Amino acid sequence: MGKDKLFSGESKNIEYKVTIPDKSEKYMKTVVAFANTQGGKLVIGIDDKTHQVVGVDKDSLFPIMDSLANAISDSCEPQIIPDIEPQTVDEKTVIVVTVEAGKNRPYYIKSKGKEKGTYIRVAGTSRLAYPEKISELEMEGARISWDELTCVGYDVTEAATQNLCKDIEDFRKKAGLSEHTVSKEQLFNWKILKNKDDSVLASNAYVLLTSDYFPFSKTQCAVFKGTDRTVFLDKREYTGPIYKQIESAVDFVLRNIRLGATIDGLVRRESYELPLEAIREMIINAHCHRNLLDESCIQVAIYDDRLEVTSPGGLYNGLTYEEVMSGHSKIRNKLIANIFSQMGLVEAWGSGIRRIIGAAREYSLPVPTVEVFDDMFRVILFRNVQDSGNGSDFGVNGGENFGDNFGVNGGENFGDKNNVSKNGQKVTGTQQKILDCIAEDKYISAKKIAEKIGMSGRTVENNIKKMKASEILARHGSPKSGYWEIIE
Repeated sequence: MGKDKLFSGESKNIEYKVTIPDKSEKYMKTVVAFANTQGGKLVIGIDDKTHQVVGVDKDSLFPIMDSLANAISDSCEPQIIPDIEPQTVDEKTVIVVTVEAGKNRPYYIKSKGKEKGTYIRVAGTSRLAYPEKISELEMEGARISWDELTCVGYDVTEAATQNLCKDIEDFRKKAGLSEHTVSKEQLFNWKILKNKDDSVLASNAYVLLTSDYFPFSKTQCAVFKGTDRTVFLDKREYTGPIYKQIESAVDFVLRNIRLGATIDGLVRRESYELPLEAIREMIINAHCHRNLLDESCIQVAIYDDRLEVTSPGGLYNGLTYEEVMSGHSKIRNKLIANIFSQMGLVEAWGSGIRRIIGAAREYSLPVPTVEVFDDMFRVILFRNVQDSGNGSDFGVNGGENFGDNFGVNGGENFGDKNNVSKNGQKVTGTQQKILDCIAEDKYISAKKIAEKIGMSGRTVENNIKKMKASEILARHGSPKSGYWEIIE
């Protein structure tokens, strides 16, 4: 590491000490944290507040280096062997202790034990690792991922297995991949299923791909009014097989962003205001790389000015922000990643962020940003909040309520301005769609209507309430077994 970087200030992988503290624990936290995350350098002889090079007494140089080596070797479990060397800066000598990212994680201070002595590096500080992080570090050290573990007591059914095989085949076909039959035997080869004592056992990946068994395995989607989380306009929660959650979450976003059209000669071309490729990539990556030991769920949030996708867990196994942005990848969930690849959901490892940025550039959108925390990872795709004056007719969104997003008409669909007369009353386009559904099936539920016409349940309920008040629509019987009547 060059002088400019090494002495430009403390960071996630650089820490300064004027002298060696009397108590080794004060710097042992840093050594352990470096080994548990991305590695780093502890520099002795620099003031951590002023960044002034103070230096180390040359007569004490080698005794100090020996003392550091012995203290680190004796105090850390598993053993950490750093590279310790002197370096001359501005005619003064400092000691640089280089700690590599460790492979036998978790590392901890022996005297404090694993639970109270495991530290990780977060934004330039060494912090005590929370229990879920310690568990993940243990699996990193064992070279296994959580989705590979057996889900004890979970019953493998033939129906769920066949559905998964068929869905993988269907996804391959849609992705244009070579078609081949996916059988139960193939799931064994991929370690999705396991054989033990003539019994078929499910991996955690199998459970995630076939059910809603794990309560944390869900995707929460919401639309907010404005640019913060003060007012909900719509929210949905999707469970079940994670690839179906991805499809539902993508559809939710498309229903809640604007769908516009441009005229190319005599041809009308429709496109969403945000690139579909970027939306899919954001949500797929969130599921592929999330920390499954964290009981939080994936969140998809739509604001007036942006789309945010947040997944539990920070960067995995020492991966740095710079590596992520340059296309490097470390796979946190090996079996899930493999199935996503087989389905054609993942095209090339490490390309997700670059593909999102590239898609935004093609749409002339601001550059997407990535936010990394110790317990979460967030990708932000910005919307173009200015009205398009280039011949597009952006305004009516992809089936979801335009007014919910932009405060138009008190929640009515923007395309409802062409009203139709019904029973002497005016009905909007949205209400007409509801009536059409009821005309087809008088027993249909409001929830099914919302799904069928692609609008929020709240929007459908509000419009039904208005039509009942205007005596356009009536409800007979109980909420569950009753039926609708369109009043002519």
